[in-house]
Amino acid sequence: MNFRTFDLNLLRVFEAVMLEGKLTRAAAVLAMSQPAVSNALARLRDAFDDPLFIREGYGVKPSMKALQLWPSIEAALAQLRQTLEPDQGFDPRLCSDTITLAMADSTATLLIPALMRKTRQEAPGLSWRVRTLFSRDPRELLASGELDLALGYFPAVEAEAISTQADQSHAAEAFRSRRLYEGDYVCVMRPDHPLAGTPLSLDRYCAAEHLLVSFSGRPYGFVDEALEAIGRKRQVVLTVNQFFTAGQVVLSTDLLTVLPTHFIASSGIAEKIFSTQLPLRLPSPHVDMLWHHRSEHQSVHRYVRQCFRDIARLTAT
Repeated sequence: MNFRTFDLNLLRVFEAVMLEGKLTRAAAVLAMSQPAVSNALARLRDAFDDPLFIREGYGVKPSMKALQLWPSIEAALAQLRQTLEPDQGFDPRLCSDTITLAMADSTATLLIPALMRKTRQEAPGLSWRVRTLFSRDPRELLASGELDLALGYFPAVEAEAISTQADQSHAAEAFRSRRLYEGDYVCVMRPDHPLAGTPLSLDRYCAAEHLLVSFSGRPYGFVDEALEAIGRKRQVVLTVNQFFTAGQVVLSTDLLTVLPTHFIASSGIAEKIFSTQLPLRLPSPHVDMLWHHRSEHQSVHRYVRQCFRDIARLTAT
């Protein structure tokens, strides 16, 4: 390849296809037509004498040559963006963007009031749209641009990231994440429940009837996974998609549910319910921020993520 005659604009196309995995999505990100992206890929293939991207299913996967090129191209483009679009001139008071977030009501109860107090002073022109988190894996919504940021516990995303680190023959990592705070869960029931005030054994817990907060409606969650790992199971008779609803239901039934401790403290129901430690070990359900790589260096998005880090440090400790 002759560097003097190489069109550096093609590197942005290379980046978009690496991160999006689909030509239609890369074209949308670049504000180009799909034929124009295909033409740019043909020029890249000629320049590097390699297919670079191979069709797979409904998208494309990078060749080994593309994977070898990616770290250097990613670093070079990031440096250019930092040079050409420095944050030094960013003023949140001048922002007029709309930020779309997705999170469970337990996370929103803890973070959104403080977010509004902070940003109404610092960035009054910002508008916010908060959507219910319907999945533990919101990457498709982030990739499509329907969401700017997701906040929650994403075990599948985390597991895939660990697998990706161990396997170097993977595509570009299109998503970024940042830990906000560590969570903890307790078993919740009404104060005059037959099990309230007595040691909650595993046998009593499994024999009871349960309410599960399930974003998808599937009557199986991480508590059930933990029980299955030790050869036990419980009876889930009701699923709801909000922690607040779960808290209200257990107040008037014999159902048990599991709620985050931060939610109990911030939602005003702590004095109305009885909570106790679960009789089994659970994985720590931490809360992460998850976003698409395309917003990694955008000033307003960097500001929003920093706001959540500051708020979580003050409210979730």
